[in-house]
Amino acid sequence: MAMTITQKILAAHAGLDSVHPGEIIMAEVDLALGNDITAPIAISILREKGIQRVFDRDRIALVPDHFAPNKDIASAEQCRQMREFARDFDITHYFELGEMGIEHALLPEKGLVLPGDLVVGADSHTCTYGALGAFSMGVGSTDLAGAMISGKAWFKVPTSIKFVFSGKLRPWVGGKDLILYTIGRIGVDGALYRSMEFTGETIDSLPMADRLAMCNMAIEAGAKNGIITPDGITEEYVKGRASREYTLYSSDPGARYDEVHEYDASAIDLQVAFPHLPENSRPVGEARGVSIDQVVVGSCTNGRLEDLRQAGEVLRGHRVARGVRMIVIPATPLIYRQAMDEGLFEIFLDAGAVISTPTCGPCLGGHMGILAEGERAVATTNRNFVGRMGHPKSEVYLSGPAVAAASAVVGSIASPEDL
Repeated sequence: MAMTITQKILAAHAGLDSVHPGEIIMAEVDLALGNDITAPIAISILREKGIQRVFDRDRIALVPDHFAPNKDIASAEQCRQMREFARDFDITHYFELGEMGIEHALLPEKGLVLPGDLVVGADSHTCTYGALGAFSMGVGSTDLAGAMISGKAWFKVPTSIKFVFSGKLRPWVGGKDLILYTIGRIGVDGALYRSMEFTGETIDSLPMADRLAMCNMAIEAGAKNGIITPDGITEEYVKGRASREYTLYSSDPGARYDEVHEYDASAIDLQVAFPHLPENSRPVGEARGVSIDQVVVGSCTNGRLEDLRQAGEVLRGHRVARGVRMIVIPATPLIYRQAMDEGLFEIFLDAGAVISTPTCGPCLGGHMGILAEGERAVATTNRNFVGRMGHPKSEVYLSGPAVAAASAVVGSIASPEDL
């Protein structure tokens, strides 16, 4: 039976020769992930049931990144609960401040997710790891509790949609623009409970940071997972990071897809998603002139070194417009140090931006950049729902780092070419 890469990974972890769409399976997980919002619920379940040990202390990752550094007493209590659990159960991969980064940037960087893995995380953007050729998806806190106890989780095998990108990217256009364009074509429910498989010559030459951005936002199309076949770029990324064996899977030539979408990447412009859905994606020219109050460059979508470099390239020699707040959030401590060593911090500070410790913060309306009533932000984050970054009557426009940086300088949504 011909299978997609997603089906092959699920079959292997279920101990089966093959699986078919719609089949319910129980599969072993390589890693179970929780953060400071979702893990405390799972931890409470384990405590209440009197569980004394987890399935494997080396295959659980706990990352307090949403409200850390603690923004208030409630978040401090949640993080303490994680900290005490990690101590009591001797969890290897618990990341406190100084080591803590945004989970979906941190775990690949640490080599904790590898090609061919099956990963569950109590966070919807766990689908990010598909960029490495892994099957990864978000689950609820109760499923996370079950995975931490048993090392297994149940899955309904998804059908797949193939997205084929060909052509050379325009200047400044990256993975964020490709995924916003895609969601704009199919809608926020266009891949509901299905696998989004990204392929084609454009993807083959796409750097890992852009691949991670694309798979990160598969959930914004309703997908169960996003995935890219691992190749030389993937192996170059995991080389030196991997401390265990991994498997490179690829889809069979005769694998079946619900749909196949083909896009000419050379025709895709820089994208901006208007409020209040990621599917409201338009070319930057149609957004030009929309006044803004805040710019955020960061998040598990675009907080990597390559994203900061792009923002820095646009900002160099310019100042953030008067009346605009620009917040730059490196996604991990390593990225923070690399950006500082490369002189990017000097560019950001000279431009009038502020630099935050790694945190999810403003992306979920947590802290470090909450919007007031009527305010507008351009953000490299992944969601722009009503009230996502603050007041229900605020607005978030999604973009890549180049548009975000240019908009900070102009004071309204702009393209780097406008500078």
